[in-house]
Parts: sequence; C-alpha cells; structure tokens
Amino acid sequence: MKPFALSGRKIILFILLNISFWSLNAPAFAQIPIGSDLSPFDYSRPREYEIAGITVEGVQYLDPNVLIMISGLKVGDRVKVPGDRITDAIRKLWDQGLFENVSISASNITGGLIFLRIDLKERPRVSKFSFQGLRKSEADDIRGKINLTRGDVATDHLFVRTERIIQNHFAAKGFLNTEVEIEQKPDASRENYVDLNIIVRKNAKVKIGEIVIEGNDALTAAEVRSAMKETKERGSFNPLDPLGPAIVDATADIIRLKPVSALQRIESYFTDNYRLRILKSSKYDEAKFREDLEKIVKKYNSKGYRDAQVVSDSLYRIDDRNIGLKLTIYEGNRYYYRNIDWIGNTKYDDKTLSSILGISKGDVYNRELLETNLNYNQNGFDVTSLYMDDGYLFFSAEPVEVRIENDSIDLEIRIREGKQARISSVGVKGNTKTNDHVVVRELRTRPGQLFSRNDVIRTTRELANLRYFNAETIQPDVKPDYANGTVDIDYKVEETSADQIELSGGWGYGRVIGTLGLSFNNFSACNLFKKEAWKPVPSGDGQKLSLRFQTFGKGYMNYSASFTEPWLGGRKPTSLTLSFYHSLFSDGRPKSDTARAYFKIDGFTAGIGQRLTWPDDFFTLYQGVNLMRYSLKNYSSLFRVGNGTGTFNVISYTINFGRSSVSQPIFPRSGSDFSLSFELTPPYSAFSNKNYSEISESEKFRMVEFYKWKLGTSWYVETVNKLVLSARLRMGFLGAYNSEIGVTPFQRFYLGGDGLSGYSNFDGREIIAMRGYTNESITPMYYKDKNIGGNIFTKYTLELRYPFSLNPSATIYGLTFLEAGNSWLGFGEFNPFEVKRSAGVGVRIFLPMFGLLGLDWGYGFDPIYGMPSANKSQFHFSINQSID
Repeated sequence: MKPFALSGRKIILFILLNISFWSLNAPAFAQIPIGSDLSPFDYSRPREYEIAGITVEGVQYLDPNVLIMISGLKVGDRVKVPGDRITDAIRKLWDQGLFENVSISASNITGGLIFLRIDLKERPRVSKFSFQGLRKSEADDIRGKINLTRGDVATDHLFVRTERIIQNHFAAKGFLNTEVEIEQKPDASRENYVDLNIIVRKNAKVKIGEIVIEGNDALTAAEVRSAMKETKERGSFNPLDPLGPAIVDATADIIRLKPVSALQRIESYFTDNYRLRILKSSKYDEAKFREDLEKIVKKYNSKGYRDAQVVSDSLYRIDDRNIGLKLTIYEGNRYYYRNIDWIGNTKYDDKTLSSILGISKGDVYNRELLETNLNYNQNGFDVTSLYMDDGYLFFSAEPVEVRIENDSIDLEIRIREGKQARISSVGVKGNTKTNDHVVVRELRTRPGQLFSRNDVIRTTRELANLRYFNAETIQPDVKPDYANGTVDIDYKVEETSADQIELSGGWGYGRVIGTLGLSFNNFSACNLFKKEAWKPVPSGDGQKLSLRFQTFGKGYMNYSASFTEPWLGGRKPTSLTLSFYHSLFSDGRPKSDTARAYFKIDGFTAGIGQRLTWPDDFFTLYQGVNLMRYSLKNYSSLFRVGNGTGTFNVISYTINFGRSSVSQPIFPRSGSDFSLSFELTPPYSAFSNKNYSEISESEKFRMVEFYKWKLGTSWYVETVNKLVLSARLRMGFLGAYNSEIGVTPFQRFYLGGDGLSGYSNFDGREIIAMRGYTNESITPMYYKDKNIGGNIFTKYTLELRYPFSLNPSATIYGLTFLEAGNSWLGFGEFNPFEVKRSAGVGVRIFLPMFGLLGLDWGYGFDPIYGMPSANKSQFHFSINQSID
C-alpha cells in the first residue's frame, strides 16, 4: 500500500478544519461568578481545579499582593469550585472592613486550570471632619482623642470606635446619656472621599442619686459610703421632706420607696453629704467607682474583716438626671492577731521590731496597718525605714499568714536583710538655670555614704524649699546595683521662675499709693560684670536681691534694698543678710521752708543665719544688729513724741531660734514651723543719772530702749488627699527696762485687717493681719488715737486648705478659716481668752513673677468700741505675704 501523503495546501486545510471544530464544540468563555446565586457551577457536583492565576480589580490605595495573601488563595493551590476555600477567601476580605463589595469570579478555565479574579469596591476615605453640638474647647479636647486623620478608611469599626471614645469622654464628666451620630457626605473635589459631620448630643448631666448598701452589719451604710472617696451621692434632697429620702429596693424598672424616720434622715443626710462633699461631685466614673470598691474592702480589712468583699454591684436608672448604685457586701468574720513571729532578722531582735510594728497579740486584724508599719508610715517610723536608714537598701519583709484558726491568725514576718548598700554616685538633672553647686550643697546623700531613705526624702524637701524647682515633680531616681552592693541616685528637677515683680497701686490714708518691687531670688552677684550673664539679670548662684520703691508723690517716699548670701564662703550653710531702708513722710513743703514738717526713718540691718544640728538639723539660729534713726521736725500733729521735733535712735540686737520641717513652702501638706525671737536694746537708763520722770519726751526717747519677745508656730497635716489642716499661733510682748520711761512709742503692735504695711509703717510699728476687721482696728484706743498701739498681742488661726492647681506656674488653693485675737496696753489688761473672733473664706494664687496673691472675705463677729464699721463683712487683699 502506498504511504498516505498530503500536499501542503491540504495540510493547511486540515488544520483549519480542526481549529473550527474545537471552536464550535468548546463554550464561548466569559467571566463566571463563583459563590453567588448567578454562578453556573453545580453545587451538587463541584469540580476541582488548580489555580493558574489570581488578579485583583477595583482597588486604588491597597496592595493587590497583600490582598491575595489575606484571602488565603495562591497560585498552584487545588480548590473545589464551588467550595469552602472560595467562600472563606470572600469572608476574610470582608472581615478587613475596608470594602463595600467583595466577589470572586473565574476569568478563564482551561482544562483543569482556573484563573481567578477578585473584584473589590473600596470604602470611601475620610477627607475632613467637623463637630456639631460642641463648644470649640470641647471639640479640641475630642479631636486629640479620636485621632482621625485625612485618608483614614471610613469603616464601621472607625465609626464605632469614634462614638465610643466620645461617649466615654463625656461619661467621665457625668454625661452618661451622650448620643453620637456620624453623617457622611461625599467630597465633591475627590473621588471616593467623604466629609464627616460628627453630631454630639451630651444631654443632661447624670448624677448619682443614691447608693444603696446591702449586706452590711459591722459598718453602717454611711461608713461604707465614706470609704468611697470618688463616688458620692447627690445631696439634693431636703432632710425635712416628710416622705424621707428614697431608700431604694429596685430593679431598673421598678423603684419602691421605704420611708425612714426623721432622726435617721437627718443623721444620714449630714453624715453622707457634708463629709468633704464641698470638694467632691456626684458624677459617675466607672474607673474610679471600681477603685472605690477596692477601698471599701480595704476599710473592712482595717476593721478585722479579712474575708470581706463586694459580691455584686449594679447600676440602674432613676430618671434622666439620676442613676442609682446598689452594692451587696459580704463581711465575713472578724479576725484577731494571735502569734507574730519574726524570721530571718539578725540586725535587730524581735522585741525591737515588734515595738516598731505596733501590733500585739489580741489586736484586731488590720492589713493596712500591718503594711504601713512594715513598709512606709508617713506619720511615724516603720520597719523598712529602720533598715533602709542604715544602708539596707535591698531589705524586704513579707508577712505570711501561716495559720488561721477560728477567729485567730498566726503571722510570720519573713525578713530578707540583704547587705548594706553604699552610694556610688549622686547627680542632678534638669537644673538648666541654677548652677550645680547650689543644688549639690543641699543634697543630704553623698558618694561613699551608706544609703538612707530618710536622707533621700530630706534632700527632696530641701530642693523643694529652695523654690527654684517645681516641688510636685522633684523625683529621686534610685538605681540599686545588688551585685556590687552600691546605688546611684539622680534627682530629677524642673526649673521654675523664682524672680518676682510687684507693681501695684492701692488706696490708703486718702491717697493712691504706687509700689514697684523687684525680687531676684536666684541671683548671682559674681556675674554682675559678665555681659553674657545678663539674661535678663545674672542668676544661678542662689543669692537674693530685693529692691522696693513706694510713693504717693512728693509727700511720701520709701525705698529699700536687701541682699542675702545663703552660703557665706561657700562651704557651710551660714547666711549673711544686709538691708537698708529709707522712708520720708512730709507735708509737701519745700526743704527751704522753715515750717516744713517731716518724719524720716533710716535703717540698716546686718544678720547672720546658721543651720543647727541640735536638737535636730531642722533648727536654725539667726542673729542680727539693727540700726535705726527717727528724725522728726514739726511733726506733732500726726505722731506726737515730745514737741514733734527731735532725733531718736535705735540700736538693737535680735536673736531668733526657729525650726521648720514643712514639706514645701508654697502649699505645705505636712510639718511645722516654730519661731521664738528676742530683740533688745542696751538699757541706757541703767547707766544714766538722769531723772527720767522730769525730762522731756524728746530727751527721754533720744536713745530708745526696749525688749521684745515674739512667738510664732504653725502646724500642717494632710487630713485626706490634698486637704490640709493648718493651725497657727502668734504672740508678742513689748517691754520696758525703766518704769519712769515706760514703753517706747516706737515698735508697737497694731492688729487687724490685711497686714499690709508700707506707708502706714512710718514709726516702726509691727502690723499683724486679722481678717474680718478693718486695718489696725483691734488696737487699744484706736478709735481715739491711731498712734498708741499695743504692747501685747495674741492671735489664733485655724485654716482648712485645698489646692485647685499645684502647677508651679500658677499654684491656686482655696481656704476657710477661723481666727481670734486681741491686743492690750499691758499685763494689767491682758486676758488671752478675751478675743475678737472672725470666720471666712479665701483664695491664694502663687505666680512666680508676682509671688503669693490673696483675696479673703471675713466676717468679724465682735464689735470694736467706737468704730461701728470696723467688723462684720470685710474683704482683704494681700500680696507676697501669708496672712497669718
């Protein structure tokens, strides 16, 4: 048979016929959706394919490769179509929250190969956003919290998150019913971008209308509520309301009122609502509420109820403005300490440690007292301080309850003493203005010393009292090295402005008086002649320079200057103070006029101050010499000494013994101040043969002689968080050596008013503030003669203070006060219980540039003889002084 053969033309015809046959018999392929109702694939008989390719369509800002990875599909995988892999891929892409539409289709199928196409429609992106229903300040606060930026994808998650942040923000402020709505509007300038309008409706502020306590027996409901420092009831009901307060037995839908007796209502009202309620609002804060629940448990623990717990708490709606809280408490049994054993102590014996612990067999179980006396007792000594003040930085004490039997607890206190640590290095960080040597000389911790926690605390106090740094942010950074038995200490400080300016105008004695004062409290005299140090004045060496000028015109002028070097010689804390002052009061006539009347004072003081180490190193001693000359001419009309013309000289020696342990100078929370001073002149009359009963006053007082005692004390204690009780006492006595001369008309005491001196201090008088009365009005015979003055005074003050801001750039605190005081001409009239009384409120603002500014309103309860308007309602302003 001849071999089969085709010509070239026939071969081409054969190929074309075969291609036409395949085209006619194969389906005409278009994009086929998978996993939808329109899919032509048979769900009952899925086919398996190998993925030959994957493409992504419809995205503009996202990476297709990342999206393919998220889908879980990849080239080479074998998948069933339809099947779970395709469905899962769609779900994973949906879960990203970035798309409005997700679909997967087959773009081509060739034999067992399938080409997949992922079609996505991206959600719009944020172009800009604005707030509706908020003040600008509120919107600014929210803007920083929601952290929305241009280009963020406008997802449901973004909207929910934004709504939650806004609602939580206002819930913390008491707006628990805040509603948030977010409107979207397409941005006409950019495709697939939207503008957001965030509508906020705060609605009425919600208060805690009542707190219902159940399950309590050992503590009253009032005692439980008092343990909650930040969660308080609204105190708005009338205690005389015949229905009584709403004691609630309720669910969210049903509230049943239980009437309470009038006595119970009044007792509950004043116990719950006047215990520091002036400082606490009744808004609901979830985080603080949870903290308060822990405080309730701690209070029970301190009473011996070791197993106490709040087993349930619920919040329910009373009305649109009030919610209620219901707490159920399990108290458990009351426990007592039985045996307390010390384990691991070698430095101190059991008796010494037990005496410091202050807990004995039979005492009520008190976890808080145990922890305080073991670790850190702010009001006394503790076991940890005993060790740490002797270098045992690595000391630890762990109390372990080893046996609980009936109502008794056996305790083991397991001690790990460790080895003593020595200070390796000490540094200061943050003193950008104050020179290092000024800070270093105040440090009580030095390299080579054994570590002492008390020295660290004391150093922090000393740095605060410099007043160059923010007292609230001074932070000792203690870095122990156990391997080497050493410790590094860095004190982190924040500079504040120490310099002050006084520029004021006031009305006194029928005139406007202007005052200009400058105080440079961190001055540097050694840099006076260095041009680069004037920024704006030389500073950084801790010296003090004060300049002051006061006048109301040509009839009155007063100027003074003082300089203090706190570390004379730079090696010991011995201070040197020099001051000069000049005052002139005249009738305004020219100097050439022989009828001109004037009163002139010139004075100079030099003093040395020392820090003592006995009785302890909080004590100081100051000694000074004062030179003063009073020059009068034709001045009998206002200040009558003799005929109004003469020269009177004062040479006195002052010694002041003081102690100060206050925590900080501006707003002390703890510690005390004590000052006892004695000033005296030489007893000139004892060395003279003159008959002082016959000579003129001008001659009698030419060399002024007197002695003066003064006592001042202040105590500060923090009763609760930042609420400080201050008690103060001041007394003074001016005496004479010679009864024929009597008490000098100079240097006397004048009590009452704001205590501002200046213009009125023309005769060396000492002005003592007392609120609720006009200036100097509580002075003997003041209604008749304003220049008699008192020889004795006493003053008692009780204040309750609370800070509104402890920011060093503006420290602000409010206060309430009770005051009592009086002054007398001698011991024959003196009666410390015969006092003038007052009460009132005030505010203090400390601005570094201006010092301490004060405004007080006081009400004087007792009338002043001959001065009907001297008491009752009075306002007082003070600058750069503490009215004490």
